Order: sequence, then structure tokens, then C-alpha cells
Amino acid sequence: MQGRSPQLSMELNRLLLLTSFLLHVEEGHASPTRLVCDNRLIQKYIGEAKDMEKRAGQCQELRTLSCPMVLPVVGVNLQQWKSKSNETKRREILCDLVLLVRAAAGAQGQVTQECVARQLSQLYQHANSFLLLLQTFSWEAGPWEPGCSPHSTEQTHVTAIFLTYRQLVQGKLRFFFHDLAKDLCKQGQGGGRDPQCGAQ
Repeated sequence: MQGRSPQLSMELNRLLLLTSFLLHVEEGHASPTRLVCDNRLIQKYIGEAKDMEKRAGQCQELRTLSCPMVLPVVGVNLQQWKSKSNETKRREILCDLVLLVRAAAGAQGQVTQECVARQLSQLYQHANSFLLLLQTFSWEAGPWEPGCSPHSTEQTHVTAIFLTYRQLVQGKLRFFFHDLAKDLCKQGQGGGRDPQCGAQ
């Protein structure tokens, strides 16, 4: 049998990325639509980001890194943010996540303390999962290429990686999912229940 068509290959690649994400997500039955439409899930990830930052800060003998890590500047100007298209927002967050994943991986190679290494490993997995997920959302044809140069800063403190990740999840990612929910959830939920109804 001849090779698959490029379009079919692209769809299969997206399916693999999505499956990968769902395997990493602790909520085994989570789906991209559920993640966007059920506000409790993003709140869960914000809580986990805060916990990782807190636990890393409690580790003994936190030393500065010998090689500085390049981290994205993830602050949000809400007025500017609202004026951007969903595709622009998605690409911006993808750029931030690429830098975060690289920084976490680079820092893991420099730390020897088990306490910090464990938190860095968890952050790497979470950031990489979001990276995979956002690659499945696209409003433009063709695969995403990480050819971007976001605002960045060099940091030698490990805690800066956790702070940046928490700010990204709490800020841009939460706002992005909120924006997507306006369209996605009306279509996907139809006459179904509102995910926030019945929340404890």
C-alpha cells in the first residue's frame, strides 16, 4: 500500500499529540473541550502550579544556576490581549511554553538536590502537556513551527522558573481558555449541562 496522504499524516500526528496529552493529564477522562469548558480544570492546574512553586521554595540550599536560563516575560496587558486573534494568542503562549520547557530541562541538568529536581520534573511534564495540547488547536493550515522570539529574560534563580509557569497558567492560559469557551462551549454543550452548574 502506498504512503499516506500529507493531510492524513497531519491528522494522525495531531491525534498522537492529543493522546499524549491525555495520558499526562491526571484526569483520565479530560478532553480539550472539557478543559476549556469546565473552569474547575484550569483552576486545578493553577492550584498545582502554586503548589509546585511553594514546594520548590521550601527546598533546602536553593543555589543559583551556573548557566542562566532564558525565560519568557509572561505579563499581560488586558487591553492589548483582547485585541488579538485566538490564533495570535495561541502562538504567543506556545512560544512562552517552548522557552519554559527548555528552561526546566536545562535547570534539571544543573541541580543536584532531589527536592528541586522533583519539582522541575513535574513542571516540565505539565508545561510540555500544555504545549502538546495547544498544538492541536489551530485556525491555520499546516503544522506549527516554533519560529518566534517572545520577550524574554535571563534568570539564574530556579524559583523564577516556577514563578513564570504559575503566572503563565494563571494569566495567559486561563484567559485563552476563557476566550475559547465563548465559542467552543456553546457548540459543544448544546442543551447539555453547564459545567459550572452543580459545582460544589
